[in-house]
Amino acid sequence: MGKTWNNKVLIEALGGGSGGALLARQAIFFVIGVALLAIAAKIRVPMWPVPITMSTFAVLMIGAAYGPRLGLVTMMGYLVVGALGFDVFAGTTAEKNGLNYMLGGTGGYLVGWLLATLALGAFARRGWDRSFVWIAVAMLVGNALIYVPGLLWLNTMSYAQGWDWTLSNGLTPFLVGDAIKLALAAVLLPLAWKAVGDARR
Repeated sequence: MGKTWNNKVLIEALGGGSGGALLARQAIFFVIGVALLAIAAKIRVPMWPVPITMSTFAVLMIGAAYGPRLGLVTMMGYLVVGALGFDVFAGTTAEKNGLNYMLGGTGGYLVGWLLATLALGAFARRGWDRSFVWIAVAMLVGNALIYVPGLLWLNTMSYAQGWDWTLSNGLTPFLVGDAIKLALAAVLLPLAWKAVGDARR
């Protein structure tokens, strides 16, 4: 466990650089991150009670692996691409996309993605992503930061029918899938750090 807020995040441990070389690496990771977020949104895994997408998994992983600054820039880039009308969200279609989609019931969750990215990046700076227990705690916090604005926003929609409806449609069906994604991320991040360490021996 790191004792400061200045530990390297995962992508920084993959290689150094400064000046133009560093900016080039960050640009490459930015493009990769936006692409991964778009791909993850379209992956649907059969699950009870509802199928799950890998969107939140990608959000939390990128936050932890990229750190708060590059993670936030990457997430904002992804949202800009979506706002321009590209089909990069789980629920977007040719007819339902862009800002109209983002300002619908999913809008609060998108805000939560930004908050979760910042939080996971900050926890990674602390070194929490190198421990299964601590990264699991960080993932729980990240999920909470997604759900709080998501549910608050969803409950303001004209079709919302009170908090019971909001929770039964915006929270409870996704808890099983989120628990599985959380456990997967909590396993993968420490393993990735171990792989980086082994490769440098």
